[in-house]
Amino acid sequence: MDRETCWQVIEQQRRAIADLLADLTPQQWETPSLCAGWRIRDVAAHIAITPDPPSPAVMLGAGLRARGNYNRFIHDLTIRHANRPASELVTQIRTNAASRRLPKLTNYRNILFDTVVHGQDIAIPLGRSIAVPPTAAAAAADRAVQVGWPVWDRHRLDGIHLSANDIDWEYGNGSEIRGPITALLLLITGRAATLDQVTGDGIDRLIRQLSR
Repeated sequence: MDRETCWQVIEQQRRAIADLLADLTPQQWETPSLCAGWRIRDVAAHIAITPDPPSPAVMLGAGLRARGNYNRFIHDLTIRHANRPASELVTQIRTNAASRRLPKLTNYRNILFDTVVHGQDIAIPLGRSIAVPPTAAAAAADRAVQVGWPVWDRHRLDGIHLSANDIDWEYGNGSEIRGPITALLLLITGRAATLDQVTGDGIDRLIRQLSR
């Protein structure tokens, strides 16, 4: 997908996420998400601050506490922002849904897969759904397979051939895993929640590699 289409999908996903969150009970906000160590509230906070980051002073403080660890930096910023009222997080996501502001050191392709995946992180544990066009999931997967350090082990997909059954998309060589493109996207990004949607002799290998 081109840049303009990607931004349109990002906006649509943000609005769908805000609509889903607005309907949650206080207990549901505390539900563990698919993103390891984060509640629904924490994922919502991360989505909220992506186009509307904290002040430079807050960012600097988080950077110093993280001591150069990227994942720790993101976690710290997110957990602190998640202390805000749920209604404020929903409003922030909705207000900035169409924003094309990019945090430093990233690009719109990263924002696409981040937004799509985090929408599923919220929806699936709650038994809800956020629709993702297969073309958008494929574009997100194209970027996600390229991402390694400092986010993921760059060898996590070695020896695996991923093949979508709802769109013309495939990646890698080796033992096959076949299924819907959104399910594959979640596997690529370390989520095991969609394993029941895929088949193939590469599943056990991928589970071992993701658990390293």
